[in-house]
Amino acid sequence: MPKTPLPFSHQSEYLSILDENGNVDKALEPELPEEFLLKLYWYMLLGRRFDERMLNLQRQGRIGTFPPLIGQEASQLGAVAALKPSDWMAPAFREALAEIWRGKSMENTILYYAGYDEGGVIEKSRNDLPLAIPVSSQTLHAVGIAMAIKYRGQPDVAMTFFGDGATSEGDFHEALNFAGVFQVPVIFVCQNNQWAISTPLAKQTRSETIAQKAASYGFPGIQVDGNDILAVYSASLKAIERARSGEGPSLIECLTYRMGLHTTADDPTKYRDNKEVKMWESRDPISRFRTYLLNKGVLSNKKSQQYEEEIKTEIQGVVERSEELMTELGAPEDMFAHQYDELPPHLLRQREEMLDQWRLDQEEEKHG
Repeated sequence: MPKTPLPFSHQSEYLSILDENGNVDKALEPELPEEFLLKLYWYMLLGRRFDERMLNLQRQGRIGTFPPLIGQEASQLGAVAALKPSDWMAPAFREALAEIWRGKSMENTILYYAGYDEGGVIEKSRNDLPLAIPVSSQTLHAVGIAMAIKYRGQPDVAMTFFGDGATSEGDFHEALNFAGVFQVPVIFVCQNNQWAISTPLAKQTRSETIAQKAASYGFPGIQVDGNDILAVYSASLKAIERARSGEGPSLIECLTYRMGLHTTADDPTKYRDNKEVKMWESRDPISRFRTYLLNKGVLSNKKSQQYEEEIKTEIQGVVERSEELMTELGAPEDMFAHQYDELPPHLLRQREEMLDQWRLDQEEEKHG
């Protein structure tokens, strides 16, 4: 018998609407209200400036380790902006901007990274899961939520974020397989930022793209310019509409770059070339979107500067309120509460040692 090619239902495509100079492909340009375009720009700028301020706070010892998101604003905001409030989001650990768009306060973000569990509280109005530190665990959670949505006949979808490193985990493949078999309304958004901590993409997979992995599980995958917010939004909206209409899951691979640190405990100069960083800086998602809005007449230099001043003022207020809240929140010994009815001897001893050290630190601080 002759060899015959196998038919594949889903072929991956690449989508780019705004190039790195802010030029737009008119044939692909989505029709979005000016107010919405300005809102996207404002939030992208907010995410960048808040990230910069968080880094300053961490370096000053005012908060602990956190994962900067600089360079990935378009890939997470473009995706999450296409969701409705009733939809669900399962973030990884770098989606601070997506969480803020969905209603999380910046005060809570600062509190969380300052070590206050109160900062992790999710209001009942937000259909969001907590951030996930274990790599790719959230993909399974999102699929479970999507299964429940389908079972209940609800018109909602679930969206989950993860990095390129997560595609090396078994959880990722189990999630895609289950989603494909049961055709659940979930959108997988891979922020392919080229590095899984210090492991480059070339050592994560031999696939030419991550998007093509979706075909193995029976649903479409698309690769988009992750620094082009119009492309990310358009691809996400199409995937959401597809899921909402009962056509099942989609995988979106956003080609982007982690321009900063993996976390503030990381030193990327040890494993990547600065020439690579400079190349990606020229593809900055905010500057290209700003150029597009200026050319379109939606944004002016004056309004852009006004946004900068408003955001600076807002972030300063957030920092001040956060640090005031830190003086009012629970006592340090609360970390030992809510686990045992009666603390075992070793935890009683640890609590007393901690309190002795804390009192000593307080006295030293008081007397300079």
